[in-house]
Formats: sequence, structure tokens, C-alpha cells
Amino acid sequence: MGKLEVYVTAIKISENSWTVYERMDWHLKKIMGDQFIRAIDSMGANIAEGYGRFHYLDRIKFYYIARGSLFESKHWLFLLKGRQKITEEEFNNLLEDLEIFNRQLNRFIKLTYSKK
Repeated sequence: MGKLEVYVTAIKISENSWTVYERMDWHLKKIMGDQFIRAIDSMGANIAEGYGRFHYLDRIKFYYIARGSLFESKHWLFLLKGRQKITEEEFNNLLEDLEIFNRQLNRFIKLTYSKK
């Protein structure tokens, strides 16, 4: 899995998001941070779980769940920015990485369908 491009991108996003999460105080983590980091980490976790499944439809189900987590992550990212809890640079970098992940994931789902 270490060479799977979409998974590597998900891990990178998780690592970069963790630095944002660590800075949060207890109250902010409780209100927004925990949900943000869970959604972010769920992207890679669902790629990993799907990759380990035998049937292509099982795999794709988990890849679609990863896509849902991607959109939830964007939601929390926009709220963090709007509430001025992250810097403009952090927001832009994470959003760019999420857009890259989105394109990679869509290609990966299409490839998985084609290998049925």
C-alpha cells in the first residue's frame, strides 16, 4: 500500500492536518477539531480497508466512503478558516491537497471499475 498514490496523499493530508489539530485548545478540539481530524483520517483508512477487500464492488464501496469523508473534511476546513482558527496558508495548502486527493480517488475508483 505504501506505493499507492491515493493512499500516500491521504497520509500526507493526515500528517499536515495533525499539526493544525495539535495546536487547538481542548474546547476547540471538542467542538470542531475531533470531527475534522476523524474525517481527514477516515479518507486513508477507507482506502486501506477497501484495498484489502477481494471483490471489486466491496472495494468501491469503501472508496465511496472515503469520498464522503473528503467532502466532510472540506466542510470542517472551511469552517476552521471562516472562524479564523487556521492560517490562510494552512487553509490553501490543505485545500489544494484535498483537491489532488479528490482527482486521484476518482481515477482510482474508475480504474477499479475497469478491472472487474
